[in-house]
Amino acid sequence: MEIFKKFTFDAAHFLPNAPEGHKCGRMHGHTYVVVIHVRGEVDPHMGWVLDFADIKEAFSPLLEIFDHHLLNEIEGLEIPTSENIAKYIWEKLRPTLPGLSKVVVQENDSSGAIYTGPSIGNKS
Repeated sequence: MEIFKKFTFDAAHFLPNAPEGHKCGRMHGHTYVVVIHVRGEVDPHMGWVLDFADIKEAFSPLLEIFDHHLLNEIEGLEIPTSENIAKYIWEKLRPTLPGLSKVVVQENDSSGAIYTGPSIGNKS
């Protein structure tokens, strides 16, 4: 079974390595949507994989550092693409969120990234 919890935050960023003149090279903002997926067996007594409140508790510290901030200023997110944000969230949540299976980051309704953890044989 896989469950998910969705979060939103507003933040600014720019992509320092974008080609000259590319609009993403200029500072701009998004209302990001982050969806945290957890996979596991349904506990027969509780009837759930994990309490949604546990996912919220695990993600809350990240929400605090993302919301209404310049993402480029967060150590480890100097190039804050959707791909890098998804990977960053995974790396921060994985040690404390059992069953983490997927992190989805959308920067608008039509664009985003999905990270499902490091590939076998790849440390990133």
